[in-house]
Amino acid sequence: MVFEKIRTILAEQFSEDEKSITLSTNLTEDLGADSLDLADVLMAIEDEFEVEVLDEDIESIKTVGDIVEYIEARR
Repeated sequence: MVFEKIRTILAEQFSEDEKSITLSTNLTEDLGADSLDLADVLMAIEDEFEVEVLDEDIESIKTVGDIVEYIEARR
């Protein structure tokens, strides 16, 4: 369920087909996200899941799987 919601957010943000987004999708290399894009995505994810992504943790988030693990660990 977490993955599906994140995939929907990312697909909308980056105008991608949801089916092309997997757990191994790299946010910068595969989706072309820059730091502003990442900030927007993380804010949307924070709102959706009612969690706070700490600034010091942002650097460790590279893939969709990283986001899923981060959210699941804080729910």
